[in-house]
This record gives sequence, structure tokens and C-alpha cells, in this order.
Amino acid sequence: MRARPEAESQGGAQRPVHRLGPLVSAIAAGNTAVVKPSEVSEASAAVVVEMIPKFLDPDAVAVVTGGVPETTALLDQHWDLIFFTGSPAIGKIIHQAAAKHLTPTVLELGGKNPTIVHSSAKIKSAARRIAFGRFANSGHICTAPDHVLVWPDVKDELVAELKEAIHDFYGDDPKTSPDYGRVINRRSFDRLAGLIDSGTVAAGGETDAEELYIAPTVLVDVPVDSPIMQDEVFGPILPVLEVDSVDAVVDWVNERPDPLGLYVFSEDESVAEHILERTSSGDACVNDCSVHPLVQQLPFGGVGNSGMGKYHGHWGFEAFTNARGVLYHSALIDPGVKYPPYSEHQLERKVMQKLM
Repeated sequence: MRARPEAESQGGAQRPVHRLGPLVSAIAAGNTAVVKPSEVSEASAAVVVEMIPKFLDPDAVAVVTGGVPETTALLDQHWDLIFFTGSPAIGKIIHQAAAKHLTPTVLELGGKNPTIVHSSAKIKSAARRIAFGRFANSGHICTAPDHVLVWPDVKDELVAELKEAIHDFYGDDPKTSPDYGRVINRRSFDRLAGLIDSGTVAAGGETDAEELYIAPTVLVDVPVDSPIMQDEVFGPILPVLEVDSVDAVVDWVNERPDPLGLYVFSEDESVAEHILERTSSGDACVNDCSVHPLVQQLPFGGVGNSGMGKYHGHWGFEAFTNARGVLYHSALIDPGVKYPPYSEHQLERKVMQKLM
């Protein structure tokens, strides 16, 4: 039996966090693997390089570091499966390289995860959960709420509760909070700092380039065509926009690339079901956001622009295996009726022979 190698890459400036969950699934499914951590987060890559050979058989799991040249060299190999977590732009490059060898891929990509807050929602709870999902890890989470679509009659209350949640989580000065992180590098800092002007700052807005610090920021009065609404934010900035109907929400989601996650906050079950039934996303949460990957019983992954394939738990085992059907057929019974020549007379004769 040939073990199936797995090439995992976290490439691209938009995905600095190394996750070894896919490796667990690959090993559980009986594979060998090559892990390629991102060159963007050097410190965690160094930990991966140190720890994997220490605790895993180096003949079964190898680690390759480096940037574009090393990743390109890996993609030139003939793998049995490539698993990639990263941006849609890099995911397309991975998929194109895999196609040369007809190699299957599992791609977990990003997207602008819409977060809907209906008038019936419990606003305080919604605000706390949205703030946690957006500002944890300084916003560097692929399942984070990217933007909020809120009904006008509860918008001001939601923004006020978001500000209160930020204060509860990170204190008077989030810059000094041990629970609030920094942006991964200067390139990402410059990109994110430039997005703050996309709307009116309702909370946060402070930056410090030397410390790569961007305060947890909430924007309102954000034009639909503003820079922050064009690509995944992937940082600690949350645009809040108004929407006035369920149908408008459905149109908003369907007019844009399929997101990795879609989040609906509503105490009216019919509202949530209407939105979920008429839209597409990799996964979804009702009255929460971002935390669904922690539930191992749920399949996790994207759809369309946000990826392909599912993993986690049993779904991860399925992703890293290739089911092969094998039929054992006894030679003791071999009815002649299945063999030619076929005619009405021949069929009747053969049936009668078997019955006599």
C-alpha cells in the first residue's frame, strides 16, 4: 500500500497562523506528509521545524521552510493530495499547479464573511460575540466577521454595545492589554491602516507603526464601494453597514463571492432560515460567529471562492483518504442468463434450465 503524501502550505501574507489540525487527519488516515509553514510568521514556523521532528517520525512527516521558490519546487512534485490554507489568490495558484498532475486538493480559503444582525437579535450578546470573533488574534482569523449588515433601528445600539465589549475585553487602552495582539508585519499594517479612512471611526482608529499596533476599530457610514469592502479585511477593523430587509441581505450575499462563513443574529428563526436557505457559504452560524471550527462534528471548509473540500473530525479522515471499492464474487454461482447470445427464446431456455 502506497502512503499518500500531503503537502500543506500556509503561504501568502494573509494567513500567518500555522495549524496542525490537517496533519492530525492525514496521520490518522495513514498518510505520510510534508508540511510547509508560512514564511510570513517566522517565529511559529521555527517552532514547527523544531517540534515536528522531535515528536513525529521524520520518515513519515517532514517540514520544508522557505518562500516562493521552495513552495514552487514542492508544487512541481507529484503529490496524491495537496491541502492548502490561504487566500483565494494563492489558492488558485495551488490549484493550477495541482491540475498538472490531476492531484486532488482541499483548499480552505478566505472571504468577506457577512454578519447579519436582525432587529430581533439580542444586541448585547451579538455585539460581544462579534467583537470576540473580529478582534481575537488582532483579526487574523479566516472565520472572523468581515463586515456587519444591521437593521437601522438597532444600529446605534449595536455600535454602542460593540464599543462596550471592546472596553470590557481590552480595558481603557487596548494597546497595553495582554489579551490584544499586533498585526503580523509592516506590509499588513500599512494595508490595514489605509483602510481606516473607508468610513467614520466609531471606536478605535489609533495606530502605531513602530509597534504594528492597530486598535480594535469599528467603522460606520461605510460606502459599499470603499476600499475596505473590496477584499477580506483580515485585521482588527469592523465595518458596519445598514440593511433594511431579509431580501436585501440575500441579494447582498448572492451578488458577491461565496464566503467561508455566514453569520446571522436573530431571535426570529424564520429570518435565519430564510437567509440560510437562499444563500451559499462554506459554513454558517446562527447567533454566533467564528467558533464553529471548534465543533469537530461539523464539516469545515469553503465553497467556490472560499475553497473546496471539508475537514475536521470524521470529515478530515474522509478528506485524507481515497475510498476504493473491492468486490469479492463467488465462482460457485455463475448464471448463464447474464451471458450472450440474448434472445427471447434463449432467455426462456436458460431460465427453464435453472428451474429444472
